[in-house]
Amino acid sequence: MTIGVIGAGAFGTSLAISLAAAGREVRLWGRDGTAMLEMQDARENAKRLPGAPFPDTLTATDNFAEATAPDTLLLSVPMQQLETLLEDNAETLAQKTLVACCKGFSLRTGEGPVSLIARILPQTQAAILTGPSFAADIAQGLPTALTLACASLACSQDLQERLSTRNLRLYRTTDVTGAELGGGLKNVIAIASGVVIGAGLGESARAALMTRGFAEMTRIAQALGARPETLAGLSGFGDLTLTCTSTQSRNYRYGQALGRGEEFAAGTTVEGAATARAMLQLAERHGVDMPITRAVTAIIAGDLDVGAAMDQLLARPLKEE
Repeated sequence: MTIGVIGAGAFGTSLAISLAAAGREVRLWGRDGTAMLEMQDARENAKRLPGAPFPDTLTATDNFAEATAPDTLLLSVPMQQLETLLEDNAETLAQKTLVACCKGFSLRTGEGPVSLIARILPQTQAAILTGPSFAADIAQGLPTALTLACASLACSQDLQERLSTRNLRLYRTTDVTGAELGGGLKNVIAIASGVVIGAGLGESARAALMTRGFAEMTRIAQALGARPETLAGLSGFGDLTLTCTSTQSRNYRYGQALGRGEEFAAGTTVEGAATARAMLQLAERHGVDMPITRAVTAIIAGDLDVGAAMDQLLARPLKEE
């Protein structure tokens, strides 16, 4: 069995390592030819995932045709780059089984990754792999559980067998909308949690924000047709818990920097920033109240400082939980 992984960032590399360690032939693709040659020679992704050696069955390449020859492809590219990847390579990717390994929503269309794939390449089987996971944990062989969501039960069962490994346990669902929303929205709440801690507002405030953030996630998910139990699972509550409490989360670290009034590392992908804007547009169209998402969007845009945002949230009318 051969699997292609498109995107040689930390997460894509970690999935490639786990799958190769389980005996699969894996082709890991990145667009930077020099970087991919260095990875192939050094047998590790020293820039993104140092100290995680490549198994013998993992090949790093910048040859897109070679990497996309397998029937099953994992797309581990930033959400805002996914549409371009699909459109530019539509003929090559047609008839494949495509598994999105990114979280968030298109700023241009508001679509999640599976919806984007289904629109651009309707003839493909589309799925999403999401849930509480850090690349370093997966690459080191530490136990990790993820949600695999696909509208087709038969396809999800097949992918579950193909992609589960000794340390990577996959739970399947047909609720693609819920999985997309959980994986994307938790990044927004992670930014807010980082802001709370960065601003010195305390652990109790973070716990309250996480709880109300989860309620906010559930409201918009139900309005968009998702099942509440999906949000309560790995792709929602599980991922929310991880990313709101660990500095391994880029979104959380970004929030901390905002809370402290500091600059964040230039060039670092923070999917939650784009997701907040996209989801606020969706929420307004569906008449769903998302005060935390609104506050995060305003803070990122520089339209609201942290103190004012907290005052606004605390001044909201008292209500039942």
